[in-house]
Amino acid sequence: MSSTSLPGTTESDPVASTPKKYGGKYTVTLIPGDGIGQETSSAVKTIFKAATVPVEWEQFDVSGYTTADDNTFKQSLESLRRNKVGLKGILYTPVSKLGHTSFNVIMRKDLDMYASISLVKNIPGHTARHNGVDFAIIRENTEGEYSGLEHQVRRFRL
Repeated sequence: MSSTSLPGTTESDPVASTPKKYGGKYTVTLIPGDGIGQETSSAVKTIFKAATVPVEWEQFDVSGYTTADDNTFKQSLESLRRNKVGLKGILYTPVSKLGHTSFNVIMRKDLDMYASISLVKNIPGHTARHNGVDFAIIRENTEGEYSGLEHQVRRFRL
């Protein structure tokens, strides 16, 4: 898999890995989420409109309290699969002994989002405390704390 291909696609099928573009605009899934996610996604929409970015938002108001059998939850996952591009705000993850599953964990597993990549680089022309910064932070998303299995006790008999 190349660095530009998406999970579940092959290099021999570049159309499957290309974001969906309809009528000259890219369709992007937007999940504002909870708390500050509402404010930041609203700001992003305002900035994109002012900058005439060719994006059509397909918004789903999913919350950390939304369950996996909720229709909006299912539609948001279908939208992410179809559009190949999404913007998701912070989602509250309730701590429950009743077995509530986190939307974040379900999304990572269902869409096979095995890594999260953050690129860090100085912006040319802007002074900063540290110069020459250019690196990537890669966080594994599907095992350990991020899998919903924070700790498993294994008992062995001798």
